[in-house]
Amino acid sequence: MESWIDIQADPAHVKREREKARLLRRTDWWRALVAKGVCHYCHRNVGAANLTLDHVVPVARGGRSTRGNCVPCCRDCNAKKGARTTAEQILDQLFPEG
Repeated sequence: MESWIDIQADPAHVKREREKARLLRRTDWWRALVAKGVCHYCHRNVGAANLTLDHVVPVARGGRSTRGNCVPCCRDCNAKKGARTTAEQILDQLFPEG
């Protein structure tokens, strides 16, 4: 889907938040979430090794690397989501192109 919003991410913000995400992935809290092996979006059990950290509100859109904004996500859902917000994903499901 082509975005109608011109996204101009602040490189300093993105770099800072990605570093925070790297640190967050080392915490016991994150390891416990990943150990469950369940994707936040599709709710499939894909195993801990197949989960990545995803920002619900993308860093490129002003999101932060906090516990409330970071979720475990399978690679398929992470690739499909891209830099879209949850609201945009719901709109894509309700009104598919084509």
